[in-house]
Amino acid sequence: MPNKTANTVHEHRLALAEVLGLLVADALVLKADADTLIAANRLKRLVVHPLVIIADQKWKSQQPPNKQLTLEDLGEWLAGKMGLEYFHIDPLKVDFTAVTDVMSSAYATRFGILPVQVTTREVVVATTEPYLREWEKELAPILRKEIRRVMANPVDVARYLVEFYNLARSVKKAAQSGLQSGNLASFEQLVELGRSNQQFDANDQHIVNIVDWLWQYAFDQRASDIHIEPRRDLGLVRFRIDGVLHQVYQIPMTVMAAMTSRIKILGRMDVVEKRRPQDGRIKTRTADGQEVELRLSTLPTAFGEKLVMRIFDPEVLVRDFTELGFSDDDQSRWKSMSQRPNGIILVTGPTGSGKTTTLYSTLKQLATSEVNVCTIEDPIEMVEPAFNQMQVLQSIDLGFAEGVRALMRQDPDIIMVGEIRDLQTAEMAIQAALTGHLVLSTLHTNDAPSAITRMLDLGVPSYLLSATVLGIMAQRLVRILCPHCKKSHPANPEEDTMWDNLVTPWKANRPTHFHRPVGCLECRMTGYMGRVGLYEILMLSPDMKQTISAESDIAKIRDLAFREGMKPLRISGAMKVAAGVTTLEEVVKVAPPAERA
Repeated sequence: MPNKTANTVHEHRLALAEVLGLLVADALVLKADADTLIAANRLKRLVVHPLVIIADQKWKSQQPPNKQLTLEDLGEWLAGKMGLEYFHIDPLKVDFTAVTDVMSSAYATRFGILPVQVTTREVVVATTEPYLREWEKELAPILRKEIRRVMANPVDVARYLVEFYNLARSVKKAAQSGLQSGNLASFEQLVELGRSNQQFDANDQHIVNIVDWLWQYAFDQRASDIHIEPRRDLGLVRFRIDGVLHQVYQIPMTVMAAMTSRIKILGRMDVVEKRRPQDGRIKTRTADGQEVELRLSTLPTAFGEKLVMRIFDPEVLVRDFTELGFSDDDQSRWKSMSQRPNGIILVTGPTGSGKTTTLYSTLKQLATSEVNVCTIEDPIEMVEPAFNQMQVLQSIDLGFAEGVRALMRQDPDIIMVGEIRDLQTAEMAIQAALTGHLVLSTLHTNDAPSAITRMLDLGVPSYLLSATVLGIMAQRLVRILCPHCKKSHPANPEEDTMWDNLVTPWKANRPTHFHRPVGCLECRMTGYMGRVGLYEILMLSPDMKQTISAESDIAKIRDLAFREGMKPLRISGAMKVAAGVTTLEEVVKVAPPAERA
């Protein structure tokens, strides 16, 4: 029941003793602990919010299940006592330009409030001081909108008060210094009469601040890609998190053009050239000092230059196969292939299915001081000191085939070819395997058996495939259920049907319970955190080699592979569903149907 004092008590800031008294009254905190804390802070001039001081004690609730009283828990409890909704501030869902127009930074700081949402009808304002309401009476007639108060985490309010206003200030000042439609590379140019043809300075401090802030938030949110996309009137910024794109910001076009120029300068790209695609890379550090590599790619579009930054985490290279999602059987099959002295290993799957991560992790384990590991890539995804990496440069006719030919003269033991795209590259990879080298490469096919027919279609003779290919692995990535909030529940008829469709025509015991995503602060309310691989490994046994011919029927290859122990992608996914790692929907979405002849 709402606490009537929230509306009737005189205006004042929360006191530590007041909050502790409420906690003791609700039997959440021991009176002795509360008294000790009050005594310790009696002579101090309180500048820290009482909830922060209490959360720092790391007390456990006196009520079952006796969880630690975190700042979020205390905030939710206090909001309930005051009869207010608790609001978790997600910076990616706040339109900082709109909310910072509601009031000045000084005014917001004075009352410990922060606008977090603006609609045509209302303004949602987060407060940390429920008894301070003077601002509400002052703002209502000015804004001419309903004001809805919510409680929020005091640390978040203090942090975003600074960051939102600083960012908004940078965007506004940058926007004032140039044309609102100043992107001269736009296909559909709007000419505004009477405007100067002024361009932004990409090194302007405001632009520098915006770019730095954007990167830091991408790192904080575990984004794998940052998309900066021009539209007619504004620029969109989107983050790909766990494989799903989220629109996070809208930025004036002129500011977006300057941001793109700033990033191109840092990536040593041609800033003036906006008519053709370019590639670049940047190495930077996160706030905690960890090195991060960004791969840049620009593309000319109807409204200007689109920029995509792919974020590579060097920690990926030191993950073991269990972390990548390999089962014990997958690991033994993969290691038996990758530890052979010569032959070809192929990894297949669509773009973004984790092929490069698998290959880099494998090479990292193979790259001891006794072997020479060389790669030819387009582009080099992650720079790794243990490898000798070469970049494809089509401008000087240095393609994959030419790269492999050059690497063959470098006394290599292991060669990684970024992708087999044509017969010439396939022939060079086979030549390397025949002359005693281990070759790893990728293909784009739906499943492992399809890689054999793809190589035959390219024109590779079947006898050479049989002689050199050690095995093929197809893979996909599925989102992992958040371990903090996933919930198990008995299977319902709809899930039973989905399971049966998933494993058909295979036999797999149906689980009695399934896990579902819920959503919590740890996973940003998505219900998922991170991704894991599904794997399908085909090993070329003597029988399989005899089956491969120019007229090979893929159904026969697939059926023989299944009889020899190849586990299809959907069965690999079903095992992870049964283990509570992911959901049926995730597996069905990414894994092709498991067909048998």
